[in-house]
Amino acid sequence: MNQFSSFPSSLRRPRLRGVHRAVLFAAACALLASGCGGDSGTEAADRVPHKEKQQQERRGAAPAAGLPGMPPLLDPNDLYAADRPNQLSPVVKDFPSRVYVPNTESNTVSVIDPKTYKVIETIPVGNQPQHVVPSWDMKTLWVNNDRGHTLTAIDPATGKKGRTVDVHDPYNLYFTPDGKYAVVMASMDRELVFRDAQTMKRKKTEPVSCKGVNHADFSPDGRYFIVSCEFSGELLKVDTAKMKVIGQQKLPFEGAMPQDVKISSDGRTWYVADMMADGVWVLDGDKFTEPWLMPTGKGAHGLYVSRDSKSMYISNRGEGSISVLDLPSRKLVKKWELPEGGSPDMGGVSADGNVLWLSGRYDSEVYAIDTRDGHQIAKIPVGAGPHGLAVYPQPGRYSLGHTGIFR
Repeated sequence: MNQFSSFPSSLRRPRLRGVHRAVLFAAACALLASGCGGDSGTEAADRVPHKEKQQQERRGAAPAAGLPGMPPLLDPNDLYAADRPNQLSPVVKDFPSRVYVPNTESNTVSVIDPKTYKVIETIPVGNQPQHVVPSWDMKTLWVNNDRGHTLTAIDPATGKKGRTVDVHDPYNLYFTPDGKYAVVMASMDRELVFRDAQTMKRKKTEPVSCKGVNHADFSPDGRYFIVSCEFSGELLKVDTAKMKVIGQQKLPFEGAMPQDVKISSDGRTWYVADMMADGVWVLDGDKFTEPWLMPTGKGAHGLYVSRDSKSMYISNRGEGSISVLDLPSRKLVKKWELPEGGSPDMGGVSADGNVLWLSGRYDSEVYAIDTRDGHQIAKIPVGAGPHGLAVYPQPGRYSLGHTGIFR
């Protein structure tokens, strides 16, 4: 049985025929008292139920009232509607296009010019930089120096290093949709630390019982987010406003190691990459019930949505491939193999949507992959242990963190 058969197709209202059309047309005219004269009974009857169906579908897809202070979604049926090709915010439109690569073992950030596919600068930072994270207001890039217990700011307008801020155990970094708080994934400390998004002053600490808080994504209304716990194979559900864990579950796979988390463009389905289960878990986030596993490839790791909101790219680090998931049908449709193998890990999609950039975690290299046919455009040498690279700038109105989750 196909795994996707558990998702029912949309119900279709049967078309009305004959006398039923006429009755509906007459009733519509009587209720509206005008506006029927220019159409035949067949056309008017077809249009009334179709319009009603559209309205019902939109009402059904619309999320509940969003987190106070959160910018409303552009389209309740597409979380990534603001991320269209080259649709850059006025805040970032004049920033030079660059790829910022944190080299975990070299304690540097390699800066790549995506036009020439060459490293143009190497910036020294703190100990074990893990991810380069765009701030909520998109004006700053934060380098997460995990074992150095600091954040290093990079000014994306100039590409130059700025201030260093003391933040303990910043393995990964996210921002609440209202822009108020940074959420530090303190992996070794076993904490979710909520800090002021501007000053990084600690506001609340939420201890967790799982091991290795890692990656996350937010619900359409911003009222909760789901977190992966890498070292204990668990997921957390967190109330954003209360800054409190409200759900926890163990993944149904021995030795599970969940990685990246991403919600689908329609806002209904969540995906969690698992490097030991060799696939992605498919989850109903609202209900937070037990997920099922979709096999993709060895060492499934990073999840990235295409600029048209129709595809998700899944990096399979253990086999040097990228799986392509069709989001509307929830089916895997392609697999791209890197010609010389490699270890594709974390990254992002270019502003125009044509290139997927991924770090080669164990090979000291970065891959540029054409999203139109999957061929490798370039392989660029960088420092040791390249991890959560950020392609910047990208389209969107604000950042939720990680290597670039924009809405």
